[in-house]
Amino acid sequence: MPLAPEVREEIETELRHRLVELVAAGTDVVLDRSFWSRSSRAEYRQLLRPLGIEPETIYLATPRDVALRRMRDRALAHGDDFRLSEDRAAEYFDHFEPPTADEGPLSVVHP
Repeated sequence: MPLAPEVREEIETELRHRLVELVAAGTDVVLDRSFWSRSSRAEYRQLLRPLGIEPETIYLATPRDVALRRMRDRALAHGDDFRLSEDRAAEYFDHFEPPTADEGPLSVVHP
């Protein structure tokens, strides 16, 4: 992380294709990703609205110090784990745009 732009685009294209395919088949889908920007959440809502779907955002409102500590404590014990530098993790956290109710259905979870 971060990914090269062409890799990110390839993954994003496949993810969108598979999402539409699954939803069109009537499958419930959960996208577990950061959706860090309001615009990225809006793009996915626009993608699904023609299929009659209004996605719900579930926001885990984790305090900054907790999120940064968790990143610091990662032991890379699992194959999908990756470590971010403290500065990079802080930058990601600080640029996150928390979702708001005016974007659509929203549930906020306070861990």
